[in-house]
Amino acid sequence: METMKSKAASLHWEFMFARAMYQTPDMIEQHKLLSWVADEIDAGRIRTTLAKILDPINAATLREAHRLIESGTARGKIVLEGF
Repeated sequence: METMKSKAASLHWEFMFARAMYQTPDMIEQHKLLSWVADEIDAGRIRTTLAKILDPINAATLREAHRLIESGTARGKIVLEGF
């Protein structure tokens, strides 16, 4: 955290399912939001930023992910999957 302070960086966290977990009175808002997002995706107005999937997670795919990021030319999200 000290490193973040010196750079005026911040970390923001929001737990998406807090309403459901705590059974809040406005819990239906979560359903409305997810339905809206699904409609926007289906209509093509929201697109993924996924650029590359590296699978399985191992030393080689970790090196490749770092190489892509360190190249300075990576665009979109790089996902490691497959434990």
